[in-house]
Amino acid sequence: MVNKKLIRELLSESACTHNDKKKSSCDKPKPGATSGGCAFEGAQIALFPYADAVHLVHAPSTCLSASWETRATPTSFKGENNTVLGYYTDVTTNDVIFGGDKKLEESIAYIAEVKKPKAIFVYETCVTAMIGDDMDNTAARMQEKYGIPVVVVHAPGFVGGKNLGSRLAGEAVLNQLIGTREPEEIHPYGINLIGEYNVTGDMWQYKPILEKIGIKVVATLAGDGRIEDIQAAHTAKLNVIVCAKSLITLTRKMQERYNIPYISISFYGKRDTSNAIMSIVNAFGDPELIERAERIIEEEEAKLEEQLAPYKEIFAGKKAILNTGGNKSWSIASALQDIGIEVVATSIRKATAEDIEIAAQYVPILMKVPALEQGKLIDEHKVDILLAGGRSLYTAIKKKVAFVDVNQEKKVSYGAYAGLVNLAKDVAAAVNNPVFRVVGTPAPWEE
Repeated sequence: MVNKKLIRELLSESACTHNDKKKSSCDKPKPGATSGGCAFEGAQIALFPYADAVHLVHAPSTCLSASWETRATPTSFKGENNTVLGYYTDVTTNDVIFGGDKKLEESIAYIAEVKKPKAIFVYETCVTAMIGDDMDNTAARMQEKYGIPVVVVHAPGFVGGKNLGSRLAGEAVLNQLIGTREPEEIHPYGINLIGEYNVTGDMWQYKPILEKIGIKVVATLAGDGRIEDIQAAHTAKLNVIVCAKSLITLTRKMQERYNIPYISISFYGKRDTSNAIMSIVNAFGDPELIERAERIIEEEEAKLEEQLAPYKEIFAGKKAILNTGGNKSWSIASALQDIGIEVVATSIRKATAEDIEIAAQYVPILMKVPALEQGKLIDEHKVDILLAGGRSLYTAIKKKVAFVDVNQEKKVSYGAYAGLVNLAKDVAAAVNNPVFRVVGTPAPWEE
């Protein structure tokens, strides 16, 4: 059942930056506001990277097919990766009339007996929320019967947008998984990575560096995640929010419940990656750990500058416009500046108040309606490169400027030091690609 009190709490999160100054809603639902992604989709995005769990959607088939596997979140899990498969109960008209609890129970039983996962996430959707299926009762009985966690995620699409859905997913994990397992030993420098989805393997770019310094990643939510790790997440000494601010409620409540402090960082670009590593080690305050981190950062930065040198020659004098969402409005801008590109403008359409504040420190022009503004700015500032999602490709073709897709549909990681080299390679390939100068010109027979 949808908890209205919880939703009101999540919509006015006290830890959000804007609530220090005024009372305002984080993600207040409005008619039509969920057309760009509903709460159900946000919950899926937050939890899908748990590859050792099965994700069961209690809904008609259309809910599942519309939003399954929208991000490339690779995993090192050696068993069957069930996130690439779609499981749903296929609620029909009869179930709407007579209730779908029996169908849900049969589906959970099948998954538990045949797939034998470490846990089952069961997602409530608009239809099953409105017909009033008692999912919590069914899940509790099946959890006791099969001895594995059956986690109900109450995030029907009509309650709000993706951001709220991610917060609701965090609530489900906090109240039904975290703190349910005690590890054999507790690492003195253990951290949880919160809001890291390992899109195209971003986490794998910096996790080895942290381990080399002496930091242990206890659990992630949810990139390359494991159920048993998140069950022991309460034993970490620090929560690290990686870019995504939607799970700040989870970190605040873990601080209140388990006395775990939290910091927010970004691993895009040289400066932000180095600052992120130092923020983590400084939080522990161990002089030996700090010294080791400084030495390794110096080594990594020297190696990076050597690799970037030929690309910086190509990018000398080049200007770019960035049209992406949320924290990328500033994190990708920082990365572009680190490879020698001037960022003229960035989009803040899907950014939080805090993201907008940070973006203003990196970029002079903040676009509120990029679809209307980016073409004009390309002409005014003689921009060379447009970095955005696939929908902006037409603008690049029309304006004859290079284009790079930097949204979650990208195929290569741009995270940390090694990812910055990947970004430089992709931007250089686009800048040197003659197709952007040729396409859109009149055909020979039209001249």
